[in-house]
Amino acid sequence: MTASRTVLVGHDGSPSARSALVWALQYAGETGARVRVLRGWSMSTAPRPASMTGGYVPPIEDFEAAVVEDLRSDIAPVVAGSSVEVEYVAHHGSVAEELVREAGPSDLIVVGSRGSVTDHCVKHAACPVTVVRGD
Repeated sequence: MTASRTVLVGHDGSPSARSALVWALQYAGETGARVRVLRGWSMSTAPRPASMTGGYVPPIEDFEAAVVEDLRSDIAPVVAGSSVEVEYVAHHGSVAEELVREAGPSDLIVVGSRGSVTDHCVKHAACPVTVVRGD
């Protein structure tokens, strides 16, 4: 496996997603892969961007940046001390579709054991999918 291999992880802040991330970081560390952590969002779930004041509604990029910042903050304790290259991505819409779209045939998707994201990835991914159950 080369350093260009990517382990894709969907992260929604749940304990199941945390377990998947822990597993993905360990696997990537052992194989030389990088980890790309994706979080899906909508206007109703995105945190309020700092640029949102008064009646001003900021551009979608500001909401996306706020989601990425929340993602970084949520997983900082898990990523701390890891030597694995980690990329943080926010996707406006379905993270399940983005995981499947992003994955190349030599990549790996890692997901927690609950929910529709897991089902979608297992059914539609063109690469291996690892489902992590608990810690």
